[in-house]
Formats: sequence, C-alpha cells, structure tokens
Amino acid sequence: MPRNRDDSPDGAYLIHGRYEKIEKLGEGTYGKVYKARDSKTDQVVALKKCRLQLDAEGVPPTTIREVSLLQVLSRSNHVVKLLGVEQIEEDGKVVLYLIFEYLQHDLKKFMDFKKKEKHNPLQPELVKPYLFQLIRGMAFMHQHGVMHRDLKPQNLLVDPKTNVLKIADLGLGRVFALPCKAYTHEIVTLWYRAPEVLLGTKIYSLPVDVWSIGCIFAEMVKGIPFFPADCEIAQLFMIFQVLGTPNEEVWPGVTSLRDWHMYPQWQPMDLHTHLEGLLDHQGCDLLKKMLVYNPNKRIPAKQAMKHPYFDDLDMEVMDALENPEVLNAGMEYQENA
Repeated sequence: MPRNRDDSPDGAYLIHGRYEKIEKLGEGTYGKVYKARDSKTDQVVALKKCRLQLDAEGVPPTTIREVSLLQVLSRSNHVVKLLGVEQIEEDGKVVLYLIFEYLQHDLKKFMDFKKKEKHNPLQPELVKPYLFQLIRGMAFMHQHGVMHRDLKPQNLLVDPKTNVLKIADLGLGRVFALPCKAYTHEIVTLWYRAPEVLLGTKIYSLPVDVWSIGCIFAEMVKGIPFFPADCEIAQLFMIFQVLGTPNEEVWPGVTSLRDWHMYPQWQPMDLHTHLEGLLDHQGCDLLKKMLVYNPNKRIPAKQAMKHPYFDDLDMEVMDALENPEVLNAGMEYQENA
C-alpha cells in the first residue's frame, strides 16, 4: 500500500495511489489539512488527516461524530461536503483521511487577504451574503437538532469566485435533544464563546451558535475580532464593557450561574457608534438580537433569516446557491414552525 509523507515537498507520494498532496493548508486541534488532487477525477480536494489517540484503540469520538453528522448535513450546500473516508497505514500506524470538497480560503484567511488589498473591513456587499449563508446553514443544522459549538472564521470556507460560504469542522458538533442535558463547557474558541458558557453553565443549546454568529458578523463588519480577550475573565469583561453588565432583570438566573461574581457595573454602549458607523441600523438591530444575554431571548437562526437587514439581498441569487431539495424542506419547516 503506498504511503504518504507529511513533509514531502513535491507531493510525489499518493494516498491509496489516488490522492496527491499539493500543500499543507493548516493544522488544528484534531489534525492537519492538506490541499490535494484526486488523480482519478483531477478534482482538487481537501484532506483532513485525523490524529489517532496513542493511548487508546479505535477512531477518536470527534472523528466519528464529524463523519456521522456530515453524512446528514452535507445535503445543504452551506455545509462542506464529505466526499469520502480513507484508512491507510503510515509508518506502521493506521491513519484516517477525511476527503472534503475544496474551497480556496477560510473566512479568516480571506479577510486577511482583503486587508492586504486595502479592504479593511470586508466590503458590505460581501458581508451580507456571507452572513445570510452562514445563518441559513446553521438554521439547517439546528433544524436537524445539531449544535456546531465551534463557529469561528477559521471554520467557515469561502469561494471568492462564487461568493459561496460553507460551514466546516464539525468535530465539536453535537446532537441536541430535549430534555436538555449537561454538556461540557470546553467548547467554542474563546472569542466566540457565549456568556452562559463563560459563566459555567452546563445546560446550553442552540443559542450558543447564534452568539458565535453575532461575533463573526461584527468581525466581518469591523475588520478585527469583536471580543479578542486572552482569558475567560477578560472575555467576560470585554463583553460587559460593550453590552453592559447583565443582571437578573435582563437575564433571569444569571446570578445563580456557577462562575457568577459581583462584577464591575458597565452600561451598554451604542453598537452603531461602537462600530464607527460601519453597520447600518438594521444590521445593528440584527446584531443586538444575536448578542442578547438571555439565551431564551436570543434570536433563532431561522428567524434571523427573515430579518429586514436582508430585505435588499437578491434572494434568487441566494436560493441558487442552495440545494433545491434542502431549500424546499427548509421553507416547509419555516412555514410550520
């Protein structure tokens, strides 16, 4: 069986004699990602090499979860498509490669690229369709009872030629069901983590993704992360300084959360002013509804799709980007919701 070497500069080594590595795209918590070419179809793909636990047998739970979720969710064109799974032996060890469709950039790299072109922040004509596709993709996931739990620009893929955005990296994805269960709070990159998680709750659900979407929205508009703290307490303080310190009136039960303390009292800022006028009033209204403290009052993704901020968006273009089967099912779901 042909073996592949991670550091091969010329991509001469093939996986299963079929996938030729071109370059390494990045490295995350759960493995390395490569750009590769399918020698059978000449299609460019992305390969995710999954790290196997050295002290345990079998496939890591995160990989099993990601594959099983993608088999259902890849029906949406706003979720990255899993094309296959390959198991090979490298240097005497079993390695799993997940084969995905390839998109040129993740959103973080794309925003950095635009900064070099003197586009800082992202142009409004890109922010709105990207945000809508993100919300539509998450509405589809939530419709199927799945939380992403790690939304951030690095986990969103974009194709600048078609302005398509797709949700990727479901390694922390989790099926949500009623009654609510206690989940780990070790989720979501700090800058995009919802306040209920920061304050120690173990009972959370779909609104944690909506908070992350709000942070990504503000980052696209502002050109820099909205709450870029370096530890959890600093993250809370940064949020409180912008949105005001929560209390029982705006968020019933907040003072009973595990990590609640007598925090300094800040008054909420005007988001339009804080964003230096870069976002219109309809956009600020949508952002406020996403960044509501009380998870029960945070706008659901399926409602956010109908917000007036998107009234001037060409829905024919947006609908053309989605799988018709999924789009029709989503419309039926919204009508019956």
